[in-house]
Amino acid sequence: MFNFYWGVFFVLVNFVLFLACFRLFGKMGLYAWIGFATVIANIQVTETIQMFGIVMTLGNTIYASLYMTTDLINERYGGAEARKAVWFGFFTLLATTVLMQMVLAFDPAEGDFAHEPLSVIFGLMPRLALASLSAYLVSQFLDVRVFSALKRRFGGRSQFWIRINGSTILSQFVDSLVFCTIAFAFHPEYPWDIWIQIFLTTYVLKFVISVASTPVLYAARSFRFKDE
Repeated sequence: MFNFYWGVFFVLVNFVLFLACFRLFGKMGLYAWIGFATVIANIQVTETIQMFGIVMTLGNTIYASLYMTTDLINERYGGAEARKAVWFGFFTLLATTVLMQMVLAFDPAEGDFAHEPLSVIFGLMPRLALASLSAYLVSQFLDVRVFSALKRRFGGRSQFWIRINGSTILSQFVDSLVFCTIAFAFHPEYPWDIWIQIFLTTYVLKFVISVASTPVLYAARSFRFKDE
């Protein structure tokens, strides 16, 4: 049960940090969150844990916060800003992947202790980055489009929850399917039964986290800044 209780606390910490980033830095903080969240999610996803006897990957919480961020940007600043934020996250992950692969190409000094663990983590990144970049672009632009469509249909201030959760149902399913297929399908370390568990838990966890984030986004939407 430790993983469950620690996981709940972990989600709460992510929500608090997300709110703090926006409260302290405004719209710039949302872009910053997207920047480091895309990178951290792809590092965390290399670790698998068991919860209730089911294998799942880490990274779902902070990755789900990317949808929170683009939905909040879309709500407050419009679809054009949300699409710009998606491209910003794409560039951040792409640049990180390129730079870290160049770092790993160096011959380490004798006695170096960092090269091997970095190779273990970032050596997986090209495959994970391809999976993440593909899933990220497809699902995030889908999320922006669906959110905008729902905003036209359910534009009331009290209907924010419909826009948030309605846009994530489809976009996160597509994201999980694309990511898990590229990252884990046909991988010798992940047989099909594990792949199915990872796919289902990835989607369910992301969706549950998104639903749980609804009051967090309502709180974030109420923030007021002098320059806005």
